[in-house]
Amino acid sequence: MKEYPVANIKNVVLLGHGRAGKTTLAEALLHSAGATERMGSIAQGNTISDYDAEEIKRLCSINASILPLDWSGGKINLIDTPGYFDFIGAQAEAISAADSALLVISGKSGVSVGAEKAWNICEKNNLPLIIYINKVDDEKADYQKVLNELKEKFGKRIAPFMVPIKNGDTIEGFVNVAKMTARRWENGQRIDIPVPDDMSDEIQPVRDMIMEAVAETDEALMTKYFDGEEFTRDEIIKGLKFGTASRKIIPVLCGSAVEDRGTRMLLDAMIDYLPTPDFSLKMAENATGDPVEIEADLSGTLAAQCFKTIADPFIGRLSFIRVYRGTLKKDSTVYNSNKKAEEKIGRIYMMRGRKQIETDQLVAGDIGAVPKLSVTATGDTLCDKSAPVTFEAIAFPEPVTSMAIMPKAKGDEEKISAGLAKMMEEDKTIRLVNNAETKQQVLSGIGDQHIEVTISKLKAKYGVDVSLEEPKVPYRETIRKAVKAEGKHKKQSGGHGQYGHVWIEFEPADSEDLIFEEKVFGGAVPKNFFPAVEKGLRDSMAHGVLAGYPVVGLKATLYDGSYHSVDSSEMAFKMAANLAYKAGLAQAAPVLLEPIGSLTVNIPNANMGDVMGDINKRRGRVLGSEPQDDGSVTITADVPMAEMARFATDLRSLTQGRGSFSFAFSNYEQAPDHIAKKIIEESTKE
Repeated sequence: MKEYPVANIKNVVLLGHGRAGKTTLAEALLHSAGATERMGSIAQGNTISDYDAEEIKRLCSINASILPLDWSGGKINLIDTPGYFDFIGAQAEAISAADSALLVISGKSGVSVGAEKAWNICEKNNLPLIIYINKVDDEKADYQKVLNELKEKFGKRIAPFMVPIKNGDTIEGFVNVAKMTARRWENGQRIDIPVPDDMSDEIQPVRDMIMEAVAETDEALMTKYFDGEEFTRDEIIKGLKFGTASRKIIPVLCGSAVEDRGTRMLLDAMIDYLPTPDFSLKMAENATGDPVEIEADLSGTLAAQCFKTIADPFIGRLSFIRVYRGTLKKDSTVYNSNKKAEEKIGRIYMMRGRKQIETDQLVAGDIGAVPKLSVTATGDTLCDKSAPVTFEAIAFPEPVTSMAIMPKAKGDEEKISAGLAKMMEEDKTIRLVNNAETKQQVLSGIGDQHIEVTISKLKAKYGVDVSLEEPKVPYRETIRKAVKAEGKHKKQSGGHGQYGHVWIEFEPADSEDLIFEEKVFGGAVPKNFFPAVEKGLRDSMAHGVLAGYPVVGLKATLYDGSYHSVDSSEMAFKMAANLAYKAGLAQAAPVLLEPIGSLTVNIPNANMGDVMGDINKRRGRVLGSEPQDDGSVTITADVPMAEMARFATDLRSLTQGRGSFSFAFSNYEQAPDHIAKKIIEESTKE
């Protein structure tokens, strides 16, 4: 591909709800720009961006794909992202590398939850954006209704740049109100036409709004506007570019990705109005930890970041790089400031989906990929060793859904760990924890579909088949009253025997760990055996007397016993302590404790009643609720961890995907009798 200067590059992330048509729009844009000979189809599994086997199978995007194209003297690096919430990690990668966004909204379904979330992401990251209303050719589409929804939800910054030319309910073309040009389709051909005279009533209010928005971007333009003078075309484009880049104006365009209609106007708008990498500064830290501003300067020292990693057993390791300053050259050595190590840059590619286009270098503002880096991971900074800088790590959402994974073939545990380790290099929203207590490998992700896709990839790429089950809950046991118990271990079988004898008082204590004391008088138990008694108790506490769960909150006082000068040993006293433990705890009113977590849920105010009801069904205690400035409400509650397995899925259903939550272990509380009885019965069966 041709190399472009910073001022001619656009890095644009495609955002929107699933099924809004992002991938199809990307195909149309690539085709319109001449980057492909024909448009691919999601149904046929031959699109440029959805090339992964899971994406083809599921007919939806799962990963972020880079799709560069040339248009009107500039380069647009489109980054297609998944629309479904389970794959939000891919969104986070793409957004970190983008300077602006293209928000795709369906003309049929309107401003959906995914569109709202995408808008909020742009607000949070201060990303300028263009909104594209797709599928306006569909008989169920209502362009004006969707436009009204946008204005109602997102305010007066919404600026429609296009007005459809209609013949009845059929859209035959568009008027570009910003440039006052028009196009119509006849027999599959695009024809430039004069702006229809009979559309002035529709066009003039939109035109007036755009001119007012342009005037507000500059004092000289404001004066000209109030004097009743017409803006020149260059003034309009300049004003709209500044207004869009500063987020004072949100251009709205429309069309049909499937019919490849409106895509050239959209390409023009991206080139004309979206900011280039040199519009804003990127913040980093220097070697001493002080903040520094990174300008998109081609002649500066290298400053780049790895924003995505592919670690595939078939194509190898590929690191996707966004260059912020300087030039990344092939056959060079760079410095990874996160790992404090040098990396050898061999080949450099510009990627278009899975296609690798080899290049000699990546300049400031551009995006590409480097194979076979040894230490660089997603989020790492690559720079010049003489002027080291470090960019802020990419913020990924924490996983909220967990399942235990069980190998279907014996001995596959290591293969599972190795395969998932590679997949976790690619997907930073996956976690794998080997729980020593429950003896389970627990896989965590963003949702059920995310975990399902991960398991499917594990089988396809690494040949490991697993089954899923809900993770075991780490219960605990404790006692509620004080008791005294004897433990005597005596064994005679020829030669040296074994003899250990203790009296121990057990009582409840406010402590996770064992509190051990000794109050032995007269040497009934020699001091050199005290550590053995304590060790015997600690070993015993790994298993309680009710259901075999670890014991907490225990104080043990060794106060008497006896010994044999020949047959007593550390092992004998450990055994004696274990016998006293079993006898004592059985009489000390043992109870089962369940783990309680602190839950924080953010939801729309309208869903408050439903969500509180759901929390109550889970035996949760709502501690409070706090209204937020954006019209949402934050609920805090304590909920048993055993009741949270399906909460992520249920919350998504209750709030149509608008709710979010965090959940972390807080403390242990006594389980209700009916719950404890059920757990003990299940433990006995096992």
